[in-house]
Amino acid sequence: MFAFPFAGRTFEVDYGDLVATNAYSGEKNSLTYEITDGPLKGATAGVAFEWKELDGGTYVISWQEADGSTVVHVDNFERGSSLTFFTTPQSDFYRLSGTLRPLADQK
Repeated sequence: MFAFPFAGRTFEVDYGDLVATNAYSGEKNSLTYEITDGPLKGATAGVAFEWKELDGGTYVISWQEADGSTVVHVDNFERGSSLTFFTTPQSDFYRLSGTLRPLADQK
């Protein structure tokens, strides 16, 4: 499998009521996320993810968290747009739309 094109980079996703950083590992398909604003502020975890490139530079990125939550991002890194769909362990389903911007690269 090819390496994730944004490995070693960190991005902020801003959905208005929820802001997070996604730091993509440079070594494998893993990321560390941190909720930096909103009701879940302070939540952080490292997760393994899968990805697929779609047409037009858009990527589908998905993972499952330790508590059973599932997350799917549809991100266009060039245009700075992000959609996310996630389901909580209680089966609550959320759809969010917002912006995506690069932060400093990881060391």
